[in-house]
Amino acid sequence: MDLIIGGAYQGKRAYAKSHFSVREDDIFTCREDGKVDWSARCIAGLENLALWCVREGVDPVELFKKHESQWENSVLISEDIFCGVVPLGAENRAWREAAGRLCGYLSSRADSVTRMFCGLAQRLK
Repeated sequence: MDLIIGGAYQGKRAYAKSHFSVREDDIFTCREDGKVDWSARCIAGLENLALWCVREGVDPVELFKKHESQWENSVLISEDIFCGVVPLGAENRAWREAAGRLCGYLSSRADSVTRMFCGLAQRLK
């Protein structure tokens, strides 16, 4: 599994397409409804799934562990929402923590971790 993180509009999808030969049709984008195509070649929007988990009282790390055999060869993309100013609202703080813990878990399992910033890839692992 390869993990790509970075802020909004920093080139995460473009990097997945160019570096991992991911096509647009290969990308499943998570929304806040909890539905995931675990078998997709690329799963994007993990931060949206983390928000759904917070709202539903589900541990996102445990959810990913449960489906590990399905995503272990995928490219995973998450927007970096876990840095910067701490949000005022409790739900937003919990969301940020959940997204951070999920990315921490995924990075420990990943073959590679890449941070995208201004279209530039920074290999972290």
